[in-house]
Amino acid sequence: MAEAPWITIIGLGEDGPDGLSGASRKALEAAEVIMGSKRHLSLLSDVRVPQIAWPVPFADGIARLKTLKGQRVAVLASGDPFWFGAGSVIARHFAPSDWRAFPGRSTFSLAASRLGWALEKVVCLGLHALPLTQLRPHLAAGRQMLVLLRNGEAVQELADYLEQQGFGQSTLTAFEALGGLREKVTRLRVQDADQHSFAHPVCVAVEVAGIGPALPCASGLEDRLFESDGVMTKRPVRAITLSSLAPKPGELLWDIGAGSGSVAIEWLLSHPACRAIAIEPRADRVALIKSNAQNLGADRLEVVVGQAPDVLAGLAVPDAVFIGGGVSEEMIGALSACLSAGTRVVANAVTLEGEALLTQLQTDRGGGLMRIEIATGHPLGSKRGWKPAYPVVQWSGVL
Repeated sequence: MAEAPWITIIGLGEDGPDGLSGASRKALEAAEVIMGSKRHLSLLSDVRVPQIAWPVPFADGIARLKTLKGQRVAVLASGDPFWFGAGSVIARHFAPSDWRAFPGRSTFSLAASRLGWALEKVVCLGLHALPLTQLRPHLAAGRQMLVLLRNGEAVQELADYLEQQGFGQSTLTAFEALGGLREKVTRLRVQDADQHSFAHPVCVAVEVAGIGPALPCASGLEDRLFESDGVMTKRPVRAITLSSLAPKPGELLWDIGAGSGSVAIEWLLSHPACRAIAIEPRADRVALIKSNAQNLGADRLEVVVGQAPDVLAGLAVPDAVFIGGGVSEEMIGALSACLSAGTRVVANAVTLEGEALLTQLQTDRGGGLMRIEIATGHPLGSKRGWKPAYPVVQWSGVL
């Protein structure tokens, strides 16, 4: 018979041991050591085994936990440890045979039950250690959101952010110590947040309202949403480019010659599991890329400063590559040497030299060749006429 795991991760609510299931309570009573945050440990009573407060930074606690192998250890975590909790972090550092878990009620489920919200339709975000800009892709009038915050002061920061984004008409419901004896519920308007103070742990329900611009679900964000020095893939061409790149959940993109980062950012916005690396040699444009990524809630964008193909060695192998600037025979040769078979590549060119290179590339490697010609209406004297943009030639295929 296999040995029982020596680590038991127990989801503990603000109601302490009284809210635990029978299995969770039995595991807690059988523990020889208990680890948890000071807040969780304070919820226990009549405990006669050693208690270890989880240190800060969190990684130090993993190292401490490893030293306890050979003893039965109960690790206390908030509610459901595998929903924006410590459970998945612990699981990554230990073998499956080392641990087991007894989840409790999540803060999200408790808050939704208080409000009568259908949880499957609610945006649930854990922003304990992430910026509020993570909210940006989800902001649209009529949406319901549940947001876990790092402390009470962050409620005011949330209100300020919603106001800045044009959603100052939203209604907030702040839950403090949800599910416990200290539970406090405060419903307020965004503009009234400065009249209240809140204590950790805190969860805020947001009923989004206002005239702020919601980000569209389709690719091709308006150009005005990006900071740019003028060098960026414009909206219609960007929409076609994203369609050609065809992002799928979990895939990684290299955006070579990223400019303002617009293609990489829209790749990330297409699905929360998508990843992207923006490669840009100019420091001033790197600053633009990082600013755009933060403003649009794509903070997970990785930015590499340097000239491709020199900086490509050592990067995680991509599923797709976009060459938005600097397409050359050297670049194509370097990519052919380092990419895995079947990697999708899309390259755009506006110069005659670039067009000739992509035309030859299609002759040599196959794939698709497209000429994108766009004209927009502009005043022409007392009337209107078409003003054409530079045509863009796009090659898409595999190297």
